Amino acid sequence: QVQLVESGGGSVQPGGSLRLSCVASGSISSAYAMGWYRQAPGKQRELVADITSGGWPTYADSVKGRFTISIDNPNTRAYLQMNSLKPEDTAVYTCAMAAGATYWGQGIQVTVSS
Repeated sequence: QVQLVESGGGSVQPGGSLRLSCVASGSISSAYAMGWYRQAPGKQRELVADITSGGWPTYADSVKGRFTISIDNPNTRAYLQMNSLKPEDTAVYTCAMAAGATYWGQGIQVTVSS
């Protein structure tokens, strides 16, 4: 079983920055991927960014150039640095890990508003 705990969400003005963290614990294989999804009210959940344990990232087009995902492999931590935030980035952000099965965190609110 794998547990994921997110932190770092909150409220910020447009143009601001936030950094999300996700810590995974439990029985984790050596090869895995971690990612961040988000779901805004009335919208479907979408992949924001993911990264393999080897450090290869992918991004949604809507966040390219603004968000950066990184991984601390030995400690199974993933980070999402979010810069130049826009109101449309407002959503619940959820950390996920693919390690044989897919595991999900509880989700954390990010609100971008003036």
